[in-house]
Amino acid sequence: QVQLVESGGGLVQAGGSLRLACVAPGRIISSYTLGWFRSAPGKEREFVGSIKTTTSYADSVKGRFTISRDNGKNTVYLQMNNLKPEDTAVYYCAAVERPLYNSDYARIEEYRYWGQGTQVTVSS
Repeated sequence: QVQLVESGGGLVQAGGSLRLACVAPGRIISSYTLGWFRSAPGKEREFVGSIKTTTSYADSVKGRFTISRDNGKNTVYLQMNNLKPEDTAVYYCAAVERPLYNSDYARIEEYRYWGQGTQVTVSS
């Protein structure tokens, strides 16, 4: 069973920054498609961004959030800048063995492995 473990969530004021981390076995970080999703109260889980050979982002976070990975640390990061109250959510990392094309990287059902999530709260 593949285990993904997120960390780095917390409470931050609007305009602030947080960096989330997702630790997984080395082969996951280096070769799988990795995604970040979020669930806000009363809303469906939504795509935030993904990374394989390139990165992709939801329009709502483009220009503010950046995904990167450190293969040596078996970690993928989500750097979140200029946070807004509407970014408040539980953030999840996810992984799947294969490349995803044609915007499939934004589809929840395409991902096989999921972490437990980390809470991000942005105060106004």
